[in-house]
Amino acid sequence: MTESTENAPKTASHDTPSGEKLREFMNSGWGETERTDVTLSDVGAWAAKRRDALSQAFPGERLVIPAGTYKVRSNDTDYAFRPHTDYVWLVGDQTSDAVLVLEPNGTTGHDSVLYFRPRADRSEGEEFWRDRMYGELWAGRRPSLTETAKEYGIETRHVDGLADALKNDVPTRIRRGEDSSIASLLSEAGTDAERDKELAFTLSELRLVKDAWEIEQLREACAITHRGFSDVLSEMDKVRKYGERWIEGTFWRRARAEGNDVGYTSIAAAGPHATTLHWIENDGQVNDGTLMLLDMGVENRNLYTADITRTLPVNGEFTPRQRELYQLVLDAQNAGIAALRPGVTFRSGHEAAMDVIVRGLDAMELLPVSADEALDPDSMIYQRYTLHGVSHMLGLDVHDCAAARAEKYNKGDLETGYVLTVEPGLYFQAEDLTVPEDLRGIGIRIEDDILITDNGTENLSAAMPRDIEGIQNWMYG
Repeated sequence: MTESTENAPKTASHDTPSGEKLREFMNSGWGETERTDVTLSDVGAWAAKRRDALSQAFPGERLVIPAGTYKVRSNDTDYAFRPHTDYVWLVGDQTSDAVLVLEPNGTTGHDSVLYFRPRADRSEGEEFWRDRMYGELWAGRRPSLTETAKEYGIETRHVDGLADALKNDVPTRIRRGEDSSIASLLSEAGTDAERDKELAFTLSELRLVKDAWEIEQLREACAITHRGFSDVLSEMDKVRKYGERWIEGTFWRRARAEGNDVGYTSIAAAGPHATTLHWIENDGQVNDGTLMLLDMGVENRNLYTADITRTLPVNGEFTPRQRELYQLVLDAQNAGIAALRPGVTFRSGHEAAMDVIVRGLDAMELLPVSADEALDPDSMIYQRYTLHGVSHMLGLDVHDCAAARAEKYNKGDLETGYVLTVEPGLYFQAEDLTVPEDLRGIGIRIEDDILITDNGTENLSAAMPRDIEGIQNWMYG
């Protein structure tokens, strides 16, 4: 008996067909694969608390949060799967094609059920040995329902039962925005897009305050990132030979060895490439006498990412002009960090850093107007040389909590437990005739990951040198 088309394994046009004798042989002779050593994970305990917080925000409503599915890279090859951030925060699991459902339980709370596709039974069907997307022999071992329930402390059911679970008439909100293998099913749930947005807002706003477990994840990500930068500096001979590509590859090796991946595409920008804010081509040469701006972060195995930038002299020593510019950016960063504490506005760090930058540019006679006029909100012409804001939130996403409403984020006040970057920069484009020729093509950014504490701040990336002497010693070391 063959499987129905609906449940047929996902194969490619060049795959060989299977016959009855092969199926019979493949479905027999396998040892037990169920793990018996699974216990509740640390993240599972924290995720339960997070689901409780979300539950309190939407009493009496069903909440649906998909993990997402694979995304095609080319033809029949996919990108490596990375689950939706809100799903990870609420469960801890990283399995594809899973859906968390918080079902109202008739009181004021919810029952949490995780629907996903577990590994297939080896005694029947073809999925485990023929399916390119989910088959264990093709794509690797998927957990069982029981294993996942134990590891994350949550009830689990096969995703095939999700359709029936969503049929009853309960007000439903869906966390939209991610591709999902059940997208058509979720679209039939009859939810309202505007109401669904409120779920996205709420999830981002709940994630703004990092719990103790999350802070430790970010510490780890920063520590691995530090080692990745040091790897690059230990191979400067290869960097000079192969250029920016060697920087990117060397850092990625550390990210994969100790973490999950890089948290975002690394920026390995040498010389004038450093004036492009998001330079990710990483195909240029690295020459002595120039600066290299490295904006890189490791995503640890629980998917929390660092985001750190250092601007380094290729030959290990700043020129006098480079020192002058670098010190200005460092002074601005120090001022930005010093301005942060609970209760101040999110933009406090930006405003403090820009005040230092603008007055420094004025002292260097680079502004066509006074510093005060340049800082006026109706002017801000200094942005020609700075371009971007100084801070963004950080966590599971490099630009974390992006769906939060402005009044809670960039127009709101900081709270204990927030983690944000402080990253002022100066960028003088190679063809900018408004600055002296010796400044053209220089880009400098310094970025650290800052935790807001009860009494002020903690720099989670403080172990990485950032003052001039420290940078030079690091490179010579």
